[in-house]
Amino acid sequence: MILPTHSSQDEWPLKAYKNLDFLNSDPARNIRVLCEMTEPGLRFAKQNVEDTIVLFGSARTKQIVVAEKELTAIKDTIKDPENLTAQEKRSLQKAECTVKSAPYYDAAVQLSESLTRWSMSLSKEHQRRFLICSGGGPGIMEAANLGARNAGGKSVGLGISLPFEQGVNEYIPEELKFEFHYFFVRKYWFVLLAKALVAFPGGFGTMDELFETLTLVQTKKIEEVPPIVLFGSEFWNDVCDFDALVKWGTITPEDVDLFKIVDTVEEAHDYIVNCLTKQFLS
Repeated sequence: MILPTHSSQDEWPLKAYKNLDFLNSDPARNIRVLCEMTEPGLRFAKQNVEDTIVLFGSARTKQIVVAEKELTAIKDTIKDPENLTAQEKRSLQKAECTVKSAPYYDAAVQLSESLTRWSMSLSKEHQRRFLICSGGGPGIMEAANLGARNAGGKSVGLGISLPFEQGVNEYIPEELKFEFHYFFVRKYWFVLLAKALVAFPGGFGTMDELFETLTLVQTKKIEEVPPIVLFGSEFWNDVCDFDALVKWGTITPEDVDLFKIVDTVEEAHDYIVNCLTKQFLS
């Protein structure tokens, strides 16, 4: 039993909804979930946010200049390149991977900026805003919010509390910053408002968000099917063998048409704009 403490017998008993010990307890988990299901919706309504374009990808992706600087710094610490220690090999490999993926950071900035400019150019009669939405953190998420700000537009950041990669990036306006505890509620808000999704190279989190969305589309749980773009054929064709899923019969050949793989900002921009124009603006 969770009992409130009192400093005086003259005080009123503490109301349940003011009892933090109770609200943070296991029995109150359903209440905390409801809070994360309800409060963001009120803020979105107040800010007139109904349509988003979600960009997601690795939180570890960095700007090219930053990645190259870190690689140079690591190389400078290596005394014997012919006889690397295990730690040196790991650090060097990690830095080289960061440089390899760095162009995607700049691509995310450019795509976010171009889509934001397009959205801001729409006539008021359409009543559509198509705000950029990210996971609120660093990497590709940061790039997405940065691009929107560069274009002079607002963007959404759906942050998540983690033991690492903590906090939301600085390019999100205060009124559209969110911090979730529950991953599944965060993903609910991602998908509910999304009119388009762009997946950049990423890890478990990116795969989780991508495949859950594809599953919802495949099973027709989403009425308005959003265009889904996988950015970077070198990465996606390397890590996901969709043709093998067809070969094994675990998906149909038509399921591969649920997404489009692209390699340029222009191709991604044109595909998304064309799809959104046909679905919502015609």
